[in-house]
Amino acid sequence: MGEGYTWETQDRERDARAARTAWEVGKRMLSDAAFDMVVLDELNITLKHGHISVDEVIVAARARTADAARDRHRTQRTAELIEIADTVTEMKVVKHAFQAGIRAQAGVEL
Repeated sequence: MGEGYTWETQDRERDARAARTAWEVGKRMLSDAAFDMVVLDELNITLKHGHISVDEVIVAARARTADAARDRHRTQRTAELIEIADTVTEMKVVKHAFQAGIRAQAGVEL
């Protein structure tokens, strides 16, 4: 979406706006049968921080054909999201430049 997104930001309101804007695009894509696959990369981070509700994602995913629900977040609704998803992947940071104070770089993280 042209906006960098980090989970430890200095401007949480900006991140919330960027997450909402990206989610609106994602919802439109989910509702458009012209897309065979919609990848909602990093959606779990926006869910974790409450920028988007898990319920809203579930509604959009359920409205989509069965092959499109592909993300989740660890909440009391996680099992429901996993159930409707075709693929669930959990990735964990072992080491990240951001932890050493290196900011996101154009062409790498954004």
